[in-house]
Amino acid sequence: MANRVIVGLIALAAVVEGLLPGTVPQNLLPLALVILGLVWGWMAVDAEDPTTYLAVAIAVGLAAGSDALGNIPAIGGFLDGILGQASTALYAGVASVLVGRTWNRLKG
Repeated sequence: MANRVIVGLIALAAVVEGLLPGTVPQNLLPLALVILGLVWGWMAVDAEDPTTYLAVAIAVGLAAGSDALGNIPAIGGFLDGILGQASTALYAGVASVLVGRTWNRLKG
């Protein structure tokens, strides 16, 4: 249940920040995306088999970076903004996977 709540909060924050950047003062939404991504990556991703998660994170990040959706008339720029914010949370989760995997290796 907690995973669904976190994913919902990530989606909401990505949509708000993607469509209306800077609406929330002091850049709190990007910070919230990073924190939620870290928590979700720690809770939901198996550190010993993160292949699917890492592939999705790379694909979303590359799609956001290439502005692939920007070619859609009228809404493409907005979709790129949302995708860019979602990739922020996914990349933060990658850091959690790294820490979890390192922890498992040190623990034995």
